[in-house]
Amino acid sequence: MTTPNTGRCPASTTAPAPQGPVPIYGPQFDADPSAVYQRLRAQGPVAEVEIAPRVYGYLAVSYWACLHLLRNNPQHFAKDPTLHWAALRNGQVPADSPARQMMMPRDNALWKDGAEHTRLRQAITQALDLVDTHSLARTVARIADQLIDAFSADGHADLVAQYADPLPMLTVVNLFRCPRELGERIIAYVTTLFAAGEDAAQANTRLEAVCLELVHHKRARPGPDVVTYLIQTGLSDPELVQTLLLLFGAAAPPTAKHIGRGIQHLLTDAQAAGTVHTGVTPVAAALEEVLWTAPAVPNYCPLYARGPQNVAGIRVEPGYPILVSFAAANTDPAVEVSPDQRLGNAGHLAFSAGAHACPAPGLARVISETAVERLLDRLSGLTLTIPGHRVPNLPGTFLAGPAQLPVRFQSSPALTGRPLP
Repeated sequence: MTTPNTGRCPASTTAPAPQGPVPIYGPQFDADPSAVYQRLRAQGPVAEVEIAPRVYGYLAVSYWACLHLLRNNPQHFAKDPTLHWAALRNGQVPADSPARQMMMPRDNALWKDGAEHTRLRQAITQALDLVDTHSLARTVARIADQLIDAFSADGHADLVAQYADPLPMLTVVNLFRCPRELGERIIAYVTTLFAAGEDAAQANTRLEAVCLELVHHKRARPGPDVVTYLIQTGLSDPELVQTLLLLFGAAAPPTAKHIGRGIQHLLTDAQAAGTVHTGVTPVAAALEEVLWTAPAVPNYCPLYARGPQNVAGIRVEPGYPILVSFAAANTDPAVEVSPDQRLGNAGHLAFSAGAHACPAPGLARVISETAVERLLDRLSGLTLTIPGHRVPNLPGTFLAGPAQLPVRFQSSPALTGRPLP
């Protein structure tokens, strides 16, 4: 199979012809993704890219092109890669490709259209609607305290590894009333899968197996938890496994990176930190700013054209995945949303849009806001130990955030004396 037609420049006549699909992975991309988005945007609102080694498709990089794709699913753009991804159907996507693990067909709502999508999504929304947000906030605060207690007396910590990364997953495991041993394995496998490294395929297989164990556990021991609610909607075991995988993947790693980026924003932006600490700007507004400027999921939501389609004046061909770049869309100069206008403005695409938009952005906001507020309440004199521009970032096409946040603060005794759940 050939790549998208690289001899055809899909941009205006003033843009330089691309030298083949532009990689959106690897050291050059990881070092400065915004520069790559700018280069692609100069070619047109949709550009040809190499998603991973030998995995080709398109990337929508303008706000309006992304919105067009999301709003025209499923009428003109479909989700199911089994039917629409030619390279996958022909066995030309490497089995060990990290992109394959993130874009392969699964038996859950994310990869379905029409009645099947409606049925599977309703099961998720009905289960998540039963989550008490006040109880959730208390759970997050308790887990936050237990994590902070583990390092509060030290006067220093890495707030990614010791706080932002574990907190959302521990919260989700708590919502699912997951046995500790299963929870620890789920946390490890989800983290490895989203890292999109060479061991992603193995992590996916193990994650599916442990999710099935959790389903069997909950069938035998039902309770007032999300997994039991999902079982009661009548989903089959394979559907439950893939739906749990979707929920773990959607709720934990992106929220963790959003928390990490929010903390980084408050520690490196004097204006944001000052207004938050004086109460002029709530933490919620500061975190909304981060959703505009640095969404945790920069590129995702693969779609497939139902026949040749026109996207913002660019012709895209069927058979290739079209990724939506939430990061490029939110920072599109054509949107012209100033920093002052972004505070409290939820017009960004960080939670996607259309039929496959995030079903529970409110729960994600409760987790991230409570986590950041609790950290600021507990730790006095919180500062980075390295310059802000030297904070290392995650490599990755699908997940973005700080890789480390080394900080110091005024040491303090533990509050709870309780171990982590």
